[in-house]
Amino acid sequence: MIVPKEKVIRLKLNENFIVHTENGETLLVPTAEASFSGIVRGNKTLGVILGCLENGATRDEIIRVLDDRFEAEDGDIENDVDSVLARLREIGAIDA
Repeated sequence: MIVPKEKVIRLKLNENFIVHTENGETLLVPTAEASFSGIVRGNKTLGVILGCLENGATRDEIIRVLDDRFEAEDGDIENDVDSVLARLREIGAIDA
């Protein structure tokens, strides 16, 4: 029996959002074309996640980048990534 290979989903930041980082704070700002209105504020972790998404990345790639950069308890990085990705999907900031 042949088992199909799991489809790898590359996530990319929607072009209607702009990332701005200053003094350790990351802002995700929608353009006029975005359906979301507001500003998403976050820390360096959000900045790294958004940086990965600007270039296109899988969930696992994002987790690896964060794991290489930050020290955290087991499962914390995965939980943070899942939480951020869910929120970004809600506001339409991710193209898959």
